[in-house]
Amino acid sequence: MHSSFRGWVTRATAILAPRNIAPLFITTFLLMGACTGLSDYDSEQIKATMNDSLIVTTESWDVEMVLMQHGRARILIEGSYAISYQSKNRKETHIDGPVYVQLFDTLGAVETEAWSKRAIYLEAKSEFELYDSVRVLTNTERELYTEFLVWSQNTDRITSPRFVTIITPTDSIAGRGFESGTDLADYVIEEISGRMLVD
Repeated sequence: MHSSFRGWVTRATAILAPRNIAPLFITTFLLMGACTGLSDYDSEQIKATMNDSLIVTTESWDVEMVLMQHGRARILIEGSYAISYQSKNRKETHIDGPVYVQLFDTLGAVETEAWSKRAIYLEAKSEFELYDSVRVLTNTERELYTEFLVWSQNTDRITSPRFVTIITPTDSIAGRGFESGTDLADYVIEEISGRMLVD
């Protein structure tokens, strides 16, 4: 009885197979015809999507990153958690805070410190972006407060398009469109909204 059941299953498969092959060939033929009419733009979008789907991620806890510049440590950044994304078109590390940053001068002493809630390192641009409750303090007692700040390793400058407040031992200034050296000694604010002298 067992062997006759197997024969029945085989016959049913043999009868059904020719009926299912025709729709499969028609569907494949239609898809091939539809794909050959893709524009160059559509083809590039498909390639980009395929490349983006091949992302390697690495997670770390209690993170400490040191970036070297001209053979010496230039920046140290610490965070509680980091995840790095790496693909053909994307290499970046997202760091969750509290984030702590130290910038070193040419002699290796701490020139500037910064704190924020999170940060992103964009490897292609060699830039650190600090987000949320950013506070910067220099060894000359200059302070900066903002919600977003960028440090560029290539230019060794810090910038922000957002609202910033700078407090020095002699005055306080606020506005938008900020650029400065890392020691906050030579800064430019494009749209000044307030200034106060300190006695």
